[in-house]
Amino acid sequence: MSTVLLVRHGRTTANATGLLAGRTAGVALDSVGKQQAARTAERIAEVPVVAVVSSPLERCRQTARAITAFQHGEPEQRIERAITEADYGEWQNRKLSDLAKEPLWRVVQSNPSAVVFPGGESMQTMQSRAVAAIRRIDAQIQAEHGANAVWVAVSHGDIIKAILADALGMHLDLFQRITVGPASVSVVRYGEHRPEVVSTNTESGDLSWLATAPAPSGDAAVGGGAGNQPPADGAEPGPGSPSS
Repeated sequence: MSTVLLVRHGRTTANATGLLAGRTAGVALDSVGKQQAARTAERIAEVPVVAVVSSPLERCRQTARAITAFQHGEPEQRIERAITEADYGEWQNRKLSDLAKEPLWRVVQSNPSAVVFPGGESMQTMQSRAVAAIRRIDAQIQAEHGANAVWVAVSHGDIIKAILADALGMHLDLFQRITVGPASVSVVRYGEHRPEVVSTNTESGDLSWLATAPAPSGDAAVGGGAGNQPPADGAEPGPGSPSS
């Protein structure tokens, strides 16, 4: 039961201006996004990750490089096209404020499983490819590195929301209830019986417990269990940490 840290890329120039960048090439982190990526890399630094897997788009690759640079070891680095951004088709490079006036916008909000972006892909296809890739890589990581292995997947907001919805057993039509902020970290374990969603959308808080936590059995602890050990220095865990 290895552990995957789902990391959204930091803020981009497109995010800051309300543009739906989609798969447009050359969309990079802005100054805020670079700071966000560095903070997230610092949070993960105390966790010896075995691999950092990234969407091929530059904003994710930048975030992945920051995470790798803060690692004490040399995790495997790879690009995975199946966790790239949704193909928004004709919606790509348009202002969100303009898209909100389109009839399809309401469907995206309330019934995303029925959405096919004009000239692009369906949201069901987006979820299927991303979930399949994460589960496949997670199985490979566990087979190669054991049940205590931790790895990172750097991807996009809608992609991570779709992966979390699947892990939570939620229908895709409910995935808009999930928030995934820039450079946030969500923690998921895929067990024999079910996925375990440890945390979602954390932007601060201690992650060092992942370095020493025993491999989970895969069974849910009746009553909630004892939780994770606090940081070694005795400091209170930060907001968004699994023990807060």
